[in-house]
Amino acid sequence: MSTQVPALLDGLVDDAAVFPPGSAALPDAVVAHRGHRRAWYADLVGPLLVPASAVVAGRLNGLVDPAEGFVVGVIGDTGVEGLPSALSVLASRGVTARQVEVAVAKRGEDPLPGIAGLLESTLAGVDAVYAEVPLTFGLMGALDRLAAARADGAPVAAKFRTGGLAAELFPTPAELAAVICACRDRDLPFKLTAGLHHAVRHLDPETGFTHHGFVNVLAATLAAAAGAGREGVTELLTAADPRPLLSWVEGRLETPRPLWVGYGSCSIGEPLTDLVRLGLLTGPTRDDPAAARGGTGVDPVAVRGGTGVERHEGGNRTDDSDGGEGV
Repeated sequence: MSTQVPALLDGLVDDAAVFPPGSAALPDAVVAHRGHRRAWYADLVGPLLVPASAVVAGRLNGLVDPAEGFVVGVIGDTGVEGLPSALSVLASRGVTARQVEVAVAKRGEDPLPGIAGLLESTLAGVDAVYAEVPLTFGLMGALDRLAAARADGAPVAAKFRTGGLAAELFPTPAELAAVICACRDRDLPFKLTAGLHHAVRHLDPETGFTHHGFVNVLAATLAAAAGAGREGVTELLTAADPRPLLSWVEGRLETPRPLWVGYGSCSIGEPLTDLVRLGLLTGPTRDDPAAARGGTGVDPVAVRGGTGVERHEGGNRTDDSDGGEGV
């Protein structure tokens, strides 16, 4: 168990290695995830995310020892109706499903029928159910319904996309700020996916898309939880300089993260590298190189001396590929 990840970053990044653009083979992803769980940064990493279709097809069979306590999150690529079968298969294999995540509507569709179907489903044994809601038609009504169900004891929360393969899948800072504040006002936790490999907002020169930064989101969520309005939250989401973000984050590292559950990323090494470069994580010294590298090959000593995202510089790495489109 890691002792070097502060409470604010605990479980921030779910392991979405099998989803695009990483698209790792499931056997390779399972092996790599075990490495993450043994590494110094283990507490940063959430469960391995697996498609429900792969679970039902038996693709985890033989990859996991029932005695090892392997934990996954199930992505409902089969729709809500396929989730109970996937959960039953996992239970029979001794695998713990911590959470399920499923889209309740496509862009432009009313999300309320999908939320109703999700709430009526039998999803026994999971700690959390994330309803992926498009940032389009019916959003606020969907958040109201999820918040009401949560108040009644259902373990539901919201999930939103912050990127993808088209420009319209990237919410503007103002749009994302409105969603964060709306969740704050409803006491509704939320999860994010896609486009959040790197810490600070930046332009990807290959795609031409400007990506949100996960430290931007972290600072913006902290500000929202402290009572900031949309304008202040938007300002933090817009920042391409890490300094105003770090001013929110550094003094709160030992407090649990409010509202924002975390996000799925097909890379663990990229966010880990950025956190070390920003000084938000401090890994082992070179006296223990095996522990330092863990499951990603990231050497925190070399990272701290490298170029790219620096603790108090305005630049950011710009080699980001879009994260977790399939999650």
